[in-house]
Amino acid sequence: MEMTPYQLANNTPLTLSPNFILPEDKRPNLSEVLPSDSIPIIDLNDHDIDDGQGPSPLVSKISQACEEYGFFQIINHEVPRELCQKVLAVVTEFFQLPPEERAQYLTKDHSKQVKVFNYYQKYEGIGKVTMWSETFSHPWHPTENFTHLLPTNPPQYREVFAEYARAIGVLFDRLLSLISRGLGLDKDCLKRRIGEKPGLHTIANYYPACPDPELTMGLPDHNDLGSIAVLLQVEGVTGLQVIKDGKWLTVDPVPDAFVINLADQTQVLSNGKFKSIGHRAVTKKLLPRLSLGMLYTPSEDAVIGPIEDLINEEHFPKYRNYIFKEYMEEFYWQEGKRRRVPIYGYY
Repeated sequence: MEMTPYQLANNTPLTLSPNFILPEDKRPNLSEVLPSDSIPIIDLNDHDIDDGQGPSPLVSKISQACEEYGFFQIINHEVPRELCQKVLAVVTEFFQLPPEERAQYLTKDHSKQVKVFNYYQKYEGIGKVTMWSETFSHPWHPTENFTHLLPTNPPQYREVFAEYARAIGVLFDRLLSLISRGLGLDKDCLKRRIGEKPGLHTIANYYPACPDPELTMGLPDHNDLGSIAVLLQVEGVTGLQVIKDGKWLTVDPVPDAFVINLADQTQVLSNGKFKSIGHRAVTKKLLPRLSLGMLYTPSEDAVIGPIEDLINEEHFPKYRNYIFKEYMEEFYWQEGKRRRVPIYGYY
C-alpha cells in the first residue's frame, strides 16, 4: 500500500517503498555536490547611504547576488533570534502531532488555504513518484488577522505565527526596497508592480530521516513561481541545494540567517537581469530537517512584464506582459511535471 505523507513523518520505514524511488537518471548524485563557499552572505548592517556616485555598498552586494545567483543569505536582519527559534519549535511540534490529527488538513485541493500535502513528479513508464517530505501551507499577513485559519494545536501556534508574520512583513519591505534600488529603480517600484494584494503564503517542509538518500529527493529541482521568498532553516542540518553554472551548491544553514531567493516574477520584472534559479532539497540518512518559507507572490490581477524604466535601445524586452493569474493557471495545468511556463519566456 502506498504510504501517505502524514504517515511518513511519524512512521519512517526501514527501506524505501517503490513509490519514493526516482528513476536512475533523476536521482541526486550527492558526491558531485560542491560546498557553499560561494553563496553570498550579506550583512544588512553594511553601509547603505548613496554617495551620489552610485548605489550604496549594501545595494551593490544585493544587486550582484541577485544577478549572479538569485539566492543569498542575510544576517543582522533585525528579526529576533528568540522569535525564529520559537517559530521553528512550534512548526516542529505541528509535524510531531499524531498522524490522524495532521490528516485533517491533508488534501489534494490546492485551492484550500490551509493544507498538508506532499510533492511528487510524474515520469514516463513509472508514473507518480512521491517526494520524501511533508508540507504544511497556510496564509500569513503582517497586519491583517489571519490566525483564525491556523491550527489550535500546538496551543501557541497562532500567537507565535502572528508575531513572526509582523517581523517578516517589515523584512520583506526592506528587501523589496533594496532589490528595487539594485535595479536602479525607485525604492517602492517592485512593491507597486507586485500589487496591493500580494499572495502571502507559508510553506513549511519537513524531511524525515531517510534510509536511502541516494534514491529519492525531499523536493525535486524547481524554480519558485512568485516574487521572493524568505527561508528559515533549522541549524545543523543541510539539505537545500542551488544550481550554479551547471553544478549543485549546498546552502549550509548560517546561524541567525535567512536564505533569500528570487522567483520567476522578479526575473520577468527585472527583464532577466535578476535570476530565478533551480533549487532542490536532498534528504539525510540520520537526521530530519525542517525549513520554513515565507512567500511573497503578486496580486492575481497584477500585470507582470519588464519594468518600463529597464527598457531602452540597448535592452529590449525579453518577456511579454501577462496577468499573474494566467501564469498560475498555466502552472497548475502542468501538474506533476517540472513546472515552467515557456509561453512567458524569452522571445
